[in-house]
Amino acid sequence: MEQQAVHLDRETFFCLICLDLLKDPVTIPCGHSYCMNCIKTHWDEEDEKRIHSCPQCRETFTPRPVLKKNTMLAALVEQMKKTGLQAAPADHCYAGPEDVACDSCTGRKLKAIKSCLVCLASFCDKHLQPHYDSAAFKKHKLVEPSKNLQENICSKHDRLLEVFCRTDQKCICYLCTMDEHKGHETVSAAVESTERQRELEERRGNIQQMIQDREKDVKLLQQEVEAINRSADKRVKDSEKIFTQLIRLLQKRSSEVKQQIRSQQETEVSRVKDVQEKLEQEISELKRKDAELEQLSHTEDHNQFLLNYPSLPALSESTHSSSINIRPLRHFEDVTAAVSELRDKLQDVLRDSWTNISLMVTEVDVLLSEPEPKSRDGFLRYSCEITLDPNTAQTRLKLSEGNRKISVFRSHKRKHQQSFILYMKI
Repeated sequence: MEQQAVHLDRETFFCLICLDLLKDPVTIPCGHSYCMNCIKTHWDEEDEKRIHSCPQCRETFTPRPVLKKNTMLAALVEQMKKTGLQAAPADHCYAGPEDVACDSCTGRKLKAIKSCLVCLASFCDKHLQPHYDSAAFKKHKLVEPSKNLQENICSKHDRLLEVFCRTDQKCICYLCTMDEHKGHETVSAAVESTERQRELEERRGNIQQMIQDREKDVKLLQQEVEAINRSADKRVKDSEKIFTQLIRLLQKRSSEVKQQIRSQQETEVSRVKDVQEKLEQEISELKRKDAELEQLSHTEDHNQFLLNYPSLPALSESTHSSSINIRPLRHFEDVTAAVSELRDKLQDVLRDSWTNISLMVTEVDVLLSEPEPKSRDGFLRYSCEITLDPNTAQTRLKLSEGNRKISVFRSHKRKHQQSFILYMKI
């Protein structure tokens, strides 16, 4: 009796929410007691619903009750602490709102560890023991704790559903076999369950094999993704390197053309300036002679004029003026035309090559099969030239033009020849 009293005290002075001794105990309108902080936190979570409930009995309260400390219960808790009452033992597992409770427990119920399909009840470890110890319970079927045991009872006859009707594909009781299911194909629920378990295992085996196959495919595809990424990264790097080399080559040629133009510019300018300087020297000399002649022309003494005139040097023809050819000049315009021609040729080459490069980019060989082509361009991606074997040609067929053209000879009242060219692409 003393032990039972202690057990009742434990249930009385422990909080259902924190499963520990009550701290600042409060009693809510339904009569259950909790720690003040525990019930506050619980109700804070329910504030959005505007309905507050008791975690144990689920009674609801509107509006939210005002909490006041239960001084008498607090005093009893303090007294129990002094007598050595501690927290509930670890194996003392009480059923929460989401758990299946033991149907045999009184007061605060413990968690059920098994449900009996014969008793249609759930039991904790203590109350389940007779099922293991007594021969009367040996044939009872124990399953994992379930809240849906009433679904195993026939709603019409209030009997256990122990028979399976294959005609209607549903579980029934023995009385149903003599009533609305009379004459139907029936077996025991255990037999049907065993057969379906076998089917289930077979199906699971098939599903597991499919899973393994799919996982292998996924692994292969992952490897394929990695291979595509590696190949794409390498080709991008290679392409960048090649295009960089091409750009550098063009820059080098551009620099060489520029250097040649500047060099030729310097040569021609130097040659022109050399002739220009010589002509300017001749001009200076001619001006000097003109000045002498002008001075002589002002001599009034006839004897002096005649004396000095024969001593003047004779004028010589300029050899530099004859090298100047007055005509339309092009200078370096032909260079621009030549470079433009090179640009046009490069554009043609790049345009033709780009089509091939684009085709190579789209023709990536991967594990996945390509969709069936539906357009002419799509079919032409797989085209190739074929030649026919003259040794295997039919006797009425004649091959020509490199074994790619066929002539067909047919005999009618009036012989005629029909020729056609194969355009077959494979």
